[in-house]
Amino acid sequence: MKIRLMVTLFVVLAGTALWFLRPQKQEVAARTAVQTAPAPAAIPEPSDISSNSKPVEATEETNAPVAPVEVVAGADPAHPTQLAILEAATGPEVAPGLTPQIVMENVRRVFRQYGSRFGGNPVGTNPEITAALNGKNPKGIVFLNSADGLRINDKGELVDNWGTPFFFHQLSGTEMEIHSAGPDGKMWTDDDLVIK
Repeated sequence: MKIRLMVTLFVVLAGTALWFLRPQKQEVAARTAVQTAPAPAAIPEPSDISSNSKPVEATEETNAPVAPVEVVAGADPAHPTQLAILEAATGPEVAPGLTPQIVMENVRRVFRQYGSRFGGNPVGTNPEITAALNGKNPKGIVFLNSADGLRINDKGELVDNWGTPFFFHQLSGTEMEIHSAGPDGKMWTDDDLVIK
């Protein structure tokens, strides 16, 4: 009876250990791969993103795989897979081909990936949070990917489609409200976009 219990316990522990190691292998492979084409971005549901000026149209949601991190010219040589800092982060061309809603959904996905890996969200100001998401975390994992429309300005801040820094409001240890100033570049106005 004791042998069966010990064998069962061993199998459960081994399975759990393998489950935790599996994502790490994928992340290491993603960090070392060079991306050749952008991955399709997940389309947010209309109830997930709010805008005071116009509703988000419902489209088919896709569960796109996480794209490998692109090796970007101008990135930190000590961490070649980190995102490069934008030279001029202004206008909708900051994330060409990606709507602001998709970029915000991608930011939310990054927070969820970080939270699942480390048991909670990064904390601090936008530059501190951006640094943690861009490899300055205990395991050196880079969660940001330029193909997802995720850009960093010269102050080390994660910015929206118009080059305005996101405002991050920690709702709990695992839930983050992400606030974009919208096209006018001013927080707390009618065109702001918010996602949790």
